[in-house]
Amino acid sequence: MTNKNLYLDLNVLQTVPASNINRDDTGAPKTAMYGGVTRARVSSQSWKKAMRDYFRDESDSVGTRTKEVAEFLAQKLQSLDSSLAKDKAMDKAIAILTAAGIKVKKDKKTDKNLTGALLLVSPGQIDKLAQYALTHDKLDDKDTKKEIKQILKEDNSLDLALFGRMVADNPELNVDAAAQVAHAISTHEIVPEYDYFTALDDLQPDDTNGAAMLGTIEYDSATLYRYANINVKELAKNLGDHDAVQSIIAFVKAFVLSMPTGKQNTFANKTVPNYIMITLRSDTPVNLVSAFEEPVMTRGGFVKKSIQKLEDEYQTTNDILEKPLLNVVFSREEGGQFAKVADFSELLDQVSAALTKAMQDEDTND
Repeated sequence: MTNKNLYLDLNVLQTVPASNINRDDTGAPKTAMYGGVTRARVSSQSWKKAMRDYFRDESDSVGTRTKEVAEFLAQKLQSLDSSLAKDKAMDKAIAILTAAGIKVKKDKKTDKNLTGALLLVSPGQIDKLAQYALTHDKLDDKDTKKEIKQILKEDNSLDLALFGRMVADNPELNVDAAAQVAHAISTHEIVPEYDYFTALDDLQPDDTNGAAMLGTIEYDSATLYRYANINVKELAKNLGDHDAVQSIIAFVKAFVLSMPTGKQNTFANKTVPNYIMITLRSDTPVNLVSAFEEPVMTRGGFVKKSIQKLEDEYQTTNDILEKPLLNVVFSREEGGQFAKVADFSELLDQVSAALTKAMQDEDTND
């Protein structure tokens, strides 16, 4: 690929009924002040967790994020060599992680060997580290350390390549994220509401009054604007052109179809988006949230006016930026300024074709 930029923007509008899918430290739904009013908010971290779970359910390549990577690696060593004692496997696991510049310490409370922070590793990296540890007795010389670090820079899983990795102990092992996910916010002002609930004891005598438990749950409902982008070039550097296209399609599906699971049993709030717009750009990614700096105000539903404001903002943005290589829309609502594809599958097909063509054109120009 040439030095030309290539970014994929995902813009989604999604209505969520009474719900509390992402809570703050008080148990209330997260909010944000934007445009001078209170908005519903769902954190990017919360939605990325939902996406990683979606990847795992779809059998995509997903890494393991844990402080117990030494324990995890020791188990892999024993699975490859059943004659290896547990303590010897742990010694090898700690030795190879230490050689990579990752500190491991014994936790007195759990009696486990833990890293100082969560570490995301791919299945391929764990497999190769274990095989390397079994075939190398000396793990502390300069060349060996270099080879071990290289193992941790290759075979990235889908979530590792997309969301990146930060290793405070050794920045050499950092992986730059190819994707960015914004905090979702409502296109309109919200007013928090409270559900007062009670529960009765099934074995309570007939002559006894009152509830066995009572409490309140805060919730809200909203039409959310959700945005994410992918640096296509960065992802292709990590995975190669073909795998990058397949990974982007998996990312789009996960972003569109996943949802954080907070209080889901209580509210049964799982919905799918009302509107999806995907844009392939060769200059810069663009979050179109400015469309909603002035909140949508209506008593006839928020979706149609949100679509109108979003499409207006897209048109205004294009007065500043280069013409996109692709702009494709799927909507469950009537009207709108742009032609729409018939279904989600057609949207994915158009995105895949445009990405493949853009990459081939760049390779041809190398």
